[in-house]
Formats: sequence, structure tokens, C-alpha cells
Amino acid sequence: MSNQNKKIYFASDFHLGAPNYNSSLIREKKIVDWLNYIESSAEEIFLVGDIFDFWFEYKHVIPKGFVRLQGKIANLTDKGIKVHVFTGNHDMWIFDYLPKELGVQLYRKNIRRVFFGKSYLVGHGDGLGPKDKGYKLLKKIFSNKFCQWCFARLHPNFGIWLANKLSQKSRSMTGKSNEKFLGEENEWLVKYCKYELEKNHTDYFIFGHRHLPLEINLNKNSKYINLGEWINYFTYVEVDNQNTVLKTWK
Repeated sequence: MSNQNKKIYFASDFHLGAPNYNSSLIREKKIVDWLNYIESSAEEIFLVGDIFDFWFEYKHVIPKGFVRLQGKIANLTDKGIKVHVFTGNHDMWIFDYLPKELGVQLYRKNIRRVFFGKSYLVGHGDGLGPKDKGYKLLKKIFSNKFCQWCFARLHPNFGIWLANKLSQKSRSMTGKSNEKFLGEENEWLVKYCKYELEKNHTDYFIFGHRHLPLEINLNKNSKYINLGEWINYFTYVEVDNQNTVLKTWK
């Protein structure tokens, strides 16, 4: 049961590391400022995927950087604030480092939770809904233990360089298409939410991945919220015992 005097927070798609070191560092400091601000009121914090633009844990090596965010998360969990991290399509190769060193709870699939008497379905959002069969196949390959073992055989200097290049190429191909609202009938996460509502009532669906802050009423009792991202929008969701609100950090 949630503490009636505390709040629950959600954010996603920080994409730290992109597009370059300097802009990523500025963004990281802004994220840490936000965490400092919400710390006193937070009971739980959900970071809903693509925290890093690329992440792969070798047995004894992790990508350089992001120490301010990692230190802040460790500080929060040391104080008893629960921090939940979801893997996204850019950082699905998070394994045991963040849970072990930072004390976070790690998720690879959607979860259902209840806060202040309201039901929530939370996930990154990649690979859900109809279509996008190419990505769904690619996700299965990247999630395969043998494929992960093969990638781990690459020297970290080459492996991380290669992955960053592929991430940049993917972003250049996508361009600004993620910033365009397609209409309810064409938004695949809206379709997914409506399909889930046929099986289980859910008050709020909260996803990332889409890179566009969205609030869509699915019916008179259910709402889909997309968290946007922290490259252009700096948006997050705040939940208390009265409201679930999409906000912008300034």
C-alpha cells in the first residue's frame, strides 16, 4: 500500500551517451537535478527503459560514463527509496550490474501495480501492438543467450564502438518520425492498450519508447500516457493520492 503522503514518479528515454559526450553530460546533470528535486517526496521511482543509448555488460567491463546518474540512484536506494529500472530496446543488455551495485529492481517485461487504489500497467513499450515484425524478430535475436555470448567475445573497444555506430544509424533512419502523432487509430501502443482492456481493466497505461508525450483517454475510466523523452521534452509522470499527471521538468 502506497504512503498517502508520498508520490510515485515515472520517466524514460534519457538516451545517455547520445548524440555526443557533451550534450549527454548536460542532460545527465539535468536528470540528476530532477532526482534531487523529487527525492524528498518520492516513495518509488520508475525509470522505464532506454536510460542509456547503448549498454552492454561484459564480465568485468561496463561502458564509461554516466557516473553522476549511477551515484544518485545508489544514493536514493541507500536511503530506502525504491528505484525500478526497465530495459529498453537500446539498453536491453543490462544484466546484474545495476541491481547489484545500485540496488535497483530490474524488469524486462510489463508489470502491473496498484497505487492509491488505481491500477497501472507499466513497460517500455517496444515490440508491443501489431506490426513491426522485423523489430520483434531482431529483439528475439538480441535477447538470445547465445547471441549475447557471441557479442561478449568481441573486445569492448570494438563492441561498444560497433553498437554505438548501429544506434546512430538507426536514429538517422528514423529521423523525426517519432515526433509525429499518427492519430489514435494508427498509434500501435493505443491499439495494444485497447486490446489489454478487453482482458483486464486498467486505470493507467504508462509507456516510454514513443518519444512523444501523450495523454489519450481510452474510455471514461482508462488512460494511456506516454512519457516522452529527455532530449527535447524532459517530461515525467507524477502520481499522488489524488492525480496522475504528465509534467515537464524545467
